[in-house]
Amino acid sequence: MSLSQAQKKALRSIGHHLSPIVTVSDNGLTDGVQAELERALTDHELVKIKIAVGERDTRRAVAEQLCADSGAELVQTIGKVALLYRKNPRANPKLSNITRFENHHGRH
Repeated sequence: MSLSQAQKKALRSIGHHLSPIVTVSDNGLTDGVQAELERALTDHELVKIKIAVGERDTRRAVAEQLCADSGAELVQTIGKVALLYRKNPRANPKLSNITRFENHHGRH
């Protein structure tokens, strides 16, 4: 499933206020990073990750690999931060960044 530009824009506005909760360091895409991202996407649906490795092309490749491995969509990359989204139909509303945002700001 590919996100439309409008969907990406909406997700970017939600993601703007998030802090990175997963960090990829010089150790690369370890099992620990993969497991942490899996948990974060399941709980939160929309997550920021910090990719503290290499140059821009390397960081982009890491972000794309994380998406391929997790089934997430890459919403945006800015510098060393990537915003990933993966819908969870059974997400806990208290944890999902999407539901929390909608509940806090009201549905339009």
